[in-house]
Amino acid sequence: MTTTARAYPNIALIKYWGKADEELMLPAAGSLSMTLDIYPTVTSVRRNNNDADTMIFNGRPATDRELARAVRLLDVLREIATQRGLPQAGNWHVDIATRNAAPTGAGMASSASGFAALAVAAAAEFGLELSPAELSRLARRGSGSAARSIVGGVALWHAGTDAQSYAEPVSAPEMRMISVVVSRKHKKITSREAMRITAATSPYYAGWVETTQEMLPAAVQACADGDFTRLGELAEMSALRMHAAIMACEPPIHYLEPVSWEIIALAGELRENGIPVYATADAGPNVVLITTPTYAEEVAQAAQNLGTVSISGPGPTAQVLPASASLFGGEGEKHE
Repeated sequence: MTTTARAYPNIALIKYWGKADEELMLPAAGSLSMTLDIYPTVTSVRRNNNDADTMIFNGRPATDRELARAVRLLDVLREIATQRGLPQAGNWHVDIATRNAAPTGAGMASSASGFAALAVAAAAEFGLELSPAELSRLARRGSGSAARSIVGGVALWHAGTDAQSYAEPVSAPEMRMISVVVSRKHKKITSREAMRITAATSPYYAGWVETTQEMLPAAVQACADGDFTRLGELAEMSALRMHAAIMACEPPIHYLEPVSWEIIALAGELRENGIPVYATADAGPNVVLITTPTYAEEVAQAAQNLGTVSISGPGPTAQVLPASASLFGGEGEKHE
């Protein structure tokens, strides 16, 4: 049997940067994001008769690091299955085939969609019926932001204990995100390592956590009020504060490139001309412009000379796909 699932990346409005617990992947503060309807990850999982897990990543054998991160999530799942009356599950191993449409390791949340898809596919392959909150907690163990990619639309990821730290949907004003991809290169310093360095060396880290804890409820309230302007202001502020903390590390870490700052400046210029648009950027050089549906095409056109532009609306929840979507040869057509 093979199970295939699809999940989409999410872009944080209120950023996640820093962990309270490395083992459980608990965030130092909660966050808010929108799941995109572009750049999906499709992942197929099938039980094997071997004593190890294997993984094919974008058509090639996974690196040791990539496989180790997947195994970490699978070990949690094996433990859950054992606790739910499947003692033999501790010896179950799987083959994984996964394909990312987003630039990998370039700040476009490919790890979020990747681990969300893996959590959904692997849980179903193990015969476990997990709730959305349980799937979110499982995905979190692979990559923190993956907790949010289980959820469609706008997602609130709670900080707290293992049981408390999951994402859930919240109502929000209609938005569009214009991704401006300026580089597909894998970043030299991973988000996980950069978070450690920021927490250990940035003089702004404590202030970053404190202000995020203050901004998050304000952003949730803006969502409830349908206040796009306030939400956009908070989103841009969150991104700039996160990058300020990162750049203040010792040694400094620079994810944003000169063209990234041009795109951020463009958002301000467009606002001066009456267009409601705000900029955000995760840990990479690529920038996302947030606007309302009415102005999405105009904003995309304004940014088209600065990078490869794509418009996204709110994306769906992570879900199991039909058997024909399998990425394993001979089991069905490849699903892009």
